[in-house]
Amino acid sequence: MSGKEILDIRSVTREELENFFLQHGEKKFRAGQAYDWLWKKSCQSFNAMTTLSKEARQLLASQFSFNTASVAIKQQSSDGTIKVAFGLHDGFQVEGVMIPSGDRATACISSQVGCSLGCNFCATGKLGFTRNLTTGEIVDQVVHLSNLAPHLSNIVFMGMGEPFLNYEAVKMAIEKITATDGLAMSPQRITVSSIGIPKMIRKMTDDGAKFHFALSLHAANDKKREKIIPFHRNYSLTEIIDALKYYYAHSHKRLTIEYILLGKFNDTIADAKELAVFCKNFPVKINIIEYNPVKETGFIKSDPEDEKAFVNFLEKRNMVVNVRKSRGQDIDAACGQLACHSRNKQLINIL
Repeated sequence: MSGKEILDIRSVTREELENFFLQHGEKKFRAGQAYDWLWKKSCQSFNAMTTLSKEARQLLASQFSFNTASVAIKQQSSDGTIKVAFGLHDGFQVEGVMIPSGDRATACISSQVGCSLGCNFCATGKLGFTRNLTTGEIVDQVVHLSNLAPHLSNIVFMGMGEPFLNYEAVKMAIEKITATDGLAMSPQRITVSSIGIPKMIRKMTDDGAKFHFALSLHAANDKKREKIIPFHRNYSLTEIIDALKYYYAHSHKRLTIEYILLGKFNDTIADAKELAVFCKNFPVKINIIEYNPVKETGFIKSDPEDEKAFVNFLEKRNMVVNVRKSRGQDIDAACGQLACHSRNKQLINIL
């Protein structure tokens, strides 16, 4: 660690903390105490580490920063969905969503401030990219959202940003969320959603990722996919298929295909046939997602009859298909709508 560089305390390892305390005349076990406060008790400041002496806390504060994601604005939908705008240390915001369902609840969290992919149907894509979130900022979202539901059952990386473009921070955040000395949540309850970057799918596979993977496909045709996901010009569906075959061969895990139905664009029987052909390459389940209106995109929601025909076509070919209904649309919390517009909305106190 450079003497001139002020590191975020949550970017250092337990071993680095141990060395730090030893170098400053403190006992090695202080690192374990600090680590426990950081990742198991999810403290938000050095002063909160009350099992450390005042001098030890002051030492940490003098050498490290503590950059947190704090709750700035909360909104509640008529369907019970809760959206939170998180304020970051540098003045930027990201949004996360808590989606309750009976005795279960899913936290949808962000991995980046904005997004560089520029997907044409997505509000986040119109923001452009500002920066990656840190591991601590990602974990903070989970902690804060879990306080808004009686039982957090699942986490999905489907908020703002492309997780694979912030892979190391996302990977470390999942490690902290699932570690016994962290939040101790099962990796089987975590899903990372990506547009599918072949080299990163392979890296995830080689790293032995235990979380679930979801591919945001939205079109099983290269030309059509490029129109809605400009980043797709960097590779082909064939390359994605090869990477996913590699993933399945090594993980033996069924993946999820996410497909947003865009009216008169990707919701015809011809589109369903292309999707079926794509999905025959590996075991999958398909999540059909209703399009949530985003101003100035030019896209519309699929007609109910077209949606029904699309789904029926897939089901008749023995494919596992789930239709995900929109949640939180009235507060711009539904899929594709996160764009930090919360400050312009009427706020509802939900605490």
